[in-house]
Amino acid sequence: MITESIDELRHDPSGPVLITGGYGTVGAEIARILAGDTPTLLTGRTPGRGAALAAETGSEVRAWDLADPAPFRAGVRAVISSVNDPEDRVLLAAAAAGVPYVDITRWTGRLQRAVTVAALLRPTAPVLLSSAWMGGVSSLVAAALAEELGGAERVEIAIRWDMADRAGADSVEFMDRLGVAFEVVDGGRRRLAAPMTESRTVRIDGTSVRVARIDTPEQYTLPLTLGTATAATRIGFSSPAATRALLALRGTGFFRWADGERWAPARRALLHSPGEGGTARLRVDVGHGGRSRTATVADPLGQHHLTAVGAVLGLRRVLGTDGSPAPRGLAFPEQHPDPARALGLLAAHGVEVTFDGDSGTGPEGRDAPHERSAGNGRAGTRAAA
Repeated sequence: MITESIDELRHDPSGPVLITGGYGTVGAEIARILAGDTPTLLTGRTPGRGAALAAETGSEVRAWDLADPAPFRAGVRAVISSVNDPEDRVLLAAAAAGVPYVDITRWTGRLQRAVTVAALLRPTAPVLLSSAWMGGVSSLVAAALAEELGGAERVEIAIRWDMADRAGADSVEFMDRLGVAFEVVDGGRRRLAAPMTESRTVRIDGTSVRVARIDTPEQYTLPLTLGTATAATRIGFSSPAATRALLALRGTGFFRWADGERWAPARRALLHSPGEGGTARLRVDVGHGGRSRTATVADPLGQHHLTAVGAVLGLRRVLGTDGSPAPRGLAFPEQHPDPARALGLLAAHGVEVTFDGDSGTGPEGRDAPHERSAGNGRAGTRAAA
């Protein structure tokens, strides 16, 4: 039996957008993007920490500690969940109230649980589970390429994690499962993959990056939504030495024997060395019917900003304000009816998406030289760096 919500949200189409974790690293970026255009209500455990941001963005800030049983009440237009919600409390409250809901914080296991919860609740409002890499941007790109090719037999995503960038605690917790095997679909068959294995070198935005497998939700959803027979996401770091160190530690079994809360600080210190800012970069390769396409995404404002942009695109999706009708009930970002239009919206936020011609995911050096950029939904010429 699904637990009834202890909180009381009310759907108010003229009310603010509720951002849980609203003054965290990503939540703050969402609030800034929406400022002056969309009223927002920021929540977290310590409202005083959000006072300056609330003043900057014209937001309201209130306490909602998801570990505190005290009920939360508000009338809101929609919810963006940008903080870990281990008991599905925000999802339950939004679904019970018929409030459009976007979640960008779940790793695969928790996303699978949310799918089950949403299926049992049968929500009347849209529930967009958008925890694919960077707030669902990776899945949107894959869907746009699949639309061009007429399908997506193979999707391979390569991420360059900029260690100089800002990152919140939830981002690190998302990746802190390097000792846990995960299920993937490879050649139409399901199997277990180990984190930081099956490494290869690819070129991402002109830079060679050594990448290895990591557990991300799009590897679970793309086979279900796009019929993908092979879905693989790999990550590498801006510091080659850091990538080599993680691969070596994985080989020693460190992430297996150092599992559990006792070793959590040591594990997360390896992954979390936030700086003042960096550039988010990822590459998406899609193959279908003997053809393939490649897209590269770059956000000079960083990974937290690109995730926030993904969340804002998700908000537009559930509100039906992105040029397409809002989905009914449960949805994933790659199910957008017009993914190319959605990618066009990225340019307005300073995100560049470049596409090549027929190429392939293979080893470094196979990138085709012909590129175009996504902007306002139209192809254009990529500006010189």
